[in-house]
Amino acid sequence: MPPSEPRQRALGKEIRLAPSVMCADLCNLETAIRELEASGMDLLHFDLMDAHFVPNMPIGLALIEQLRPKTDCAFDIHLMVENNDFFVEAVAKIGVQQIAVHVESATHLDRTLAVIQAHGIKAGAALNPATPLSALDYVLARLDFVLIMTVNPGFAGQKLVPATLRKISECRALLENRGVTLPIEVDGNVSFENIPKMVAAGADILVGGTSSVFHTSGLKSENIQRIEQAIEAGLAGRMV
Repeated sequence: MPPSEPRQRALGKEIRLAPSVMCADLCNLETAIRELEASGMDLLHFDLMDAHFVPNMPIGLALIEQLRPKTDCAFDIHLMVENNDFFVEAVAKIGVQQIAVHVESATHLDRTLAVIQAHGIKAGAALNPATPLSALDYVLARLDFVLIMTVNPGFAGQKLVPATLRKISECRALLENRGVTLPIEVDGNVSFENIPKMVAAGADILVGGTSSVFHTSGLKSENIQRIEQAIEAGLAGRMV
């Protein structure tokens, strides 16, 4: 059975890594998950799309449902859909630990976040690169985490939107100024090169994809070791 709360193994002291399942070898997914578990991963990130809010649909509900009994890892669901409430109910039945919904697609964001939490699931608000942080103003009390997109959503392998590094930093400052303690998750080109900057800016959860966890230059264990080194460099940058 999946854990009711994600286990608190962290890389680089307080930074967590959430490998992006859409970037794994989907034809050999169970093997890929076993390799991630062996490397100490306990949080898996699922980008669930509907081909409407974003023009892509790499994985679906059936895959998440079939994978759920095969791993104890916590499931981190990132909804990139128009009908958030439908997908919230669907993944809640599967058994997931946290769900992020996009503020751009949520007609009644406060209500949707409340529904997520009513299922005993952590609720997050996701922001596209051009969406201002002010969109969080009146839902901070509902949030368990914030997800900042550092690329435009929908596809793996994109280049970082440069302004999003400043956005991570400004989000951290916003939360501190409001006296709110929430983790900031970042998704999009979380590469070996960008991780130190993201962590230094205030990122707490890193969604690793083709530019880090699943980089073709090394084995997953080697890539994760490089990520740990990049995280340490970023944490040192926070102290400067």
